Amino acid sequence: MVNKNRQVQNTIPPSPHPYKLSNLRTLYRLTRACAICPRECGALRLSGKTGFCGVGRLPEVSSHNLHFGEEPPISGTRGSGTIFFTHCNLRCVFCQNYPISHLGHGETVTVKKLANMMLSLQSRGAHNINLVTPTPHTAQIAHAIVIARGEGLNIPIVYNTSGYERVETLRLLEGLVDIYMPDIKFATRETGRVYAQAPDYFEVARKAVREMHRQVGTLTIDRHGIAFRGLLIRHLILPGHLNETKTILHFIAEEFPPNTYISLMSQYFPAYRSHEFPNLSRYLSKPEYEKAKGYLKMFHLETGWLQEMK
Repeated sequence: MVNKNRQVQNTIPPSPHPYKLSNLRTLYRLTRACAICPRECGALRLSGKTGFCGVGRLPEVSSHNLHFGEEPPISGTRGSGTIFFTHCNLRCVFCQNYPISHLGHGETVTVKKLANMMLSLQSRGAHNINLVTPTPHTAQIAHAIVIARGEGLNIPIVYNTSGYERVETLRLLEGLVDIYMPDIKFATRETGRVYAQAPDYFEVARKAVREMHRQVGTLTIDRHGIAFRGLLIRHLILPGHLNETKTILHFIAEEFPPNTYISLMSQYFPAYRSHEFPNLSRYLSKPEYEKAKGYLKMFHLETGWLQEMK
């Protein structure tokens, strides 16, 4: 795919929507009897209890470092300042990061320490702060960003998510997140139920991505090729599920501008519990990937990136 219609800016402008501190207070209120994500499990997290995701009062981080494996305008030349959070509000049976997302391998940190991680990554030259699996930690992350910005953080915030997000929560991030990077995973209730314990996944993700686009618009890239605001949609193709890929790409074509950036990923490999499911117990085939690329042409989605198969 060719990066068409790239908008170019010389400098990163301020967000058109200054962040309201009242939104941060509301995020913490939603965490009290947790309603941060679509599960609304009601866990008393500020009292240290955990719900479906496994996260309590404080954020939990697996690692923070410069990452060079993201899409070109995210990694750039100096790397994306990536913070991997533990736990997740999905239970994907093929999760490639399951020790982090399912088993919670990481450390509990204070909000202030999380803010310091962001500032440290900026001082090392990161183009952005890339929050991976942020959803359960949304209130604490927002708090850390507010602290870090008060101490000089001035690079874009990337919200790198599974797409299983509550719209009401996303609205409370307006003016705080610069780049939304959701992965739209499934397109049927059955697949969402069997593979992630989320039968409503596609219904929820569609609403969430619409809200993300409303906030930040189409991905905008500066003259150096670095993204500073907008929406970048990812889709990991699952072997044996090309019809779902077709449905997801059709949704994108119908709902968003033709220059919406899409990253079509072929990197699936059998991980975690994949061996329990016939379609997931193998790698994606080259004919399947070629067919998926054909859907991009069919729906005139020509902006973004293709991941070459090894």
